[in-house]
Amino acid sequence: MREALLVWFVFINFIAYLVMSDDKRRARERKERIPERTLFLLAVMGGALGVLIAMYTKRHKTRHGSFVVGIPLLLFLNAALYTYFLR
Repeated sequence: MREALLVWFVFINFIAYLVMSDDKRRARERKERIPERTLFLLAVMGGALGVLIAMYTKRHKTRHGSFVVGIPLLLFLNAALYTYFLR
Protein backbone atom coordinates (compact mmCIF):
# COMPACT_ATOMS: atom_id res chain seq x y z
CA MET A 1 0.00 0.00 0.00
CA ARG A 2 2.87 2.36 0.76
CA GLU A 3 4.21 2.16 -2.79
CA ALA A 4 0.75 2.70 -4.27
CA LEU A 5 0.25 5.80 -2.14
CA LEU A 6 3.62 7.21 -3.17
CA VAL A 7 2.80 6.59 -6.84
CA TRP A 8 -0.55 8.32 -6.32
CA PHE A 9 1.19 11.29 -4.65
CA VAL A 10 3.54 11.77 -7.59
CA PHE A 11 0.82 11.17 -10.18
CA ILE A 12 -1.86 13.49 -8.74
CA ASN A 13 0.60 16.30 -8.07
CA PHE A 14 2.03 16.04 -11.59
CA ILE A 15 -1.49 16.16 -13.06
CA ALA A 16 -2.47 19.07 -10.78
CA TYR A 17 0.61 21.02 -11.87
CA LEU A 18 -0.13 20.37 -15.55
CA VAL A 19 -3.80 21.34 -15.24
CA MET A 20 -2.97 24.55 -13.36
CA SER A 21 -0.31 25.40 -15.96
CA ASP A 22 -2.76 24.71 -18.77
CA ASP A 23 -5.31 27.03 -17.15
CA LYS A 24 -2.68 29.77 -17.05
CA ARG A 25 -1.96 29.22 -20.75
CA ARG A 26 -5.68 29.38 -21.53
CA ALA A 27 -6.01 32.59 -19.53
CA ARG A 28 -3.23 34.24 -21.51
CA GLU A 29 -4.78 33.11 -24.80
CA ARG A 30 -8.28 34.15 -23.68
CA LYS A 31 -9.65 30.66 -24.26
CA GLU A 32 -12.19 28.64 -22.29
CA ARG A 33 -10.88 28.18 -18.74
CA ILE A 34 -10.70 25.24 -16.39
CA PRO A 35 -13.25 25.68 -13.58
CA GLU A 36 -11.80 26.63 -10.19
CA ARG A 37 -13.82 23.75 -8.75
CA THR A 38 -11.69 21.34 -10.81
CA LEU A 39 -8.47 22.88 -9.51
CA PHE A 40 -9.70 22.59 -5.91
CA LEU A 41 -10.86 19.01 -6.55
CA LEU A 42 -7.36 18.07 -7.68
CA ALA A 43 -5.96 19.67 -4.52
CA VAL A 44 -8.46 17.79 -2.31
CA MET A 45 -7.56 14.52 -4.04
CA GLY A 46 -3.97 14.92 -2.86
CA GLY A 47 -2.54 17.31 -5.43
CA ALA A 48 -2.35 20.48 -3.34
CA LEU A 49 1.45 20.58 -3.62
CA GLY A 50 1.28 20.52 -7.42
CA VAL A 51 -1.34 23.27 -7.46
CA LEU A 52 0.67 25.40 -5.02
CA ILE A 53 3.90 25.02 -6.97
CA ALA A 54 2.13 25.95 -10.21
CA MET A 55 0.45 28.92 -8.51
CA TYR A 56 3.75 30.52 -7.68
CA THR A 57 5.95 29.36 -10.57
CA LYS A 58 3.33 30.37 -13.15
CA ARG A 59 2.00 33.33 -11.13
CA HIS A 60 -1.53 32.04 -11.48
CA LYS A 61 -4.43 32.57 -9.05
CA THR A 62 -2.11 34.29 -6.55
CA ARG A 63 -4.55 37.20 -6.14
CA HIS A 64 -7.52 34.95 -5.41
CA GLY A 65 -8.03 34.75 -1.66
CA SER A 66 -9.69 31.36 -1.94
CA PHE A 67 -6.52 29.97 -3.52
CA VAL A 68 -4.00 31.87 -1.38
CA VAL A 69 -5.66 30.58 1.80
CA GLY A 70 -7.39 27.40 0.63
CA ILE A 71 -4.57 25.64 -1.18
CA PRO A 72 -2.07 25.90 1.72
CA LEU A 73 -4.79 24.60 4.06
CA LEU A 74 -5.43 21.70 1.71
CA LEU A 75 -1.68 21.10 1.52
CA PHE A 76 -1.59 20.82 5.31
CA LEU A 77 -4.53 18.39 5.20
CA ASN A 78 -2.83 16.40 2.41
CA ALA A 79 0.40 16.23 4.42
CA ALA A 80 -1.44 15.04 7.51
CA LEU A 81 -3.28 12.32 5.57
CA TYR A 82 -0.20 11.16 3.67
CA THR A 83 1.77 11.05 6.94
CA TYR A 84 -0.99 9.07 8.65
CA PHE A 85 -1.24 6.49 5.88
CA LEU A 86 2.51 6.20 5.28
CA ARG A 87 3.58 5.54 8.85
